[in-house]
Amino acid sequence: MNNAHDPEILRGLHAAMIDLVDEINRPRRDDRLIEEAGIPLDRALFPLLARVWRYGPIGVVDLADRTGRDHTTISRQMSKLEELGLIERHPSATDKRVREATVTGKGLEMVNMLNAARERLANRILVDWTDADLDQLQVLLRRFADDLMR
Repeated sequence: MNNAHDPEILRGLHAAMIDLVDEINRPRRDDRLIEEAGIPLDRALFPLLARVWRYGPIGVVDLADRTGRDHTTISRQMSKLEELGLIERHPSATDKRVREATVTGKGLEMVNMLNAARERLANRILVDWTDADLDQLQVLLRRFADDLMR
């Protein structure tokens, strides 16, 4: 069975993904989200807080791998999040050498503020999209992400 797809379609998908990743990674996007949320959090820390919330309990090495950053940098930033009372770290249940992070109550409040701000911004961007459009996009993106992670 030949599973080769139209190269033009694949190039178009790749170009769209590159544009999307580039836009998401722009520092001004993070600044805008933090401003919209009204939170006093350094731009470098909020993606880590969001991932600890999503994937926690999570260790530094796994978090570094997910963010594409050096584990020593992530370790320093995790210490800052811990000092701010947004996360707490405990020895892993499966490997006592690993300290895993989870979000605290204060951290969850901040995550909720970020999520609400993200929703407000998304509604402005997607004002001309129908619920059916968004549902189709969500289903296909989830399917793509799941296949990519396999």
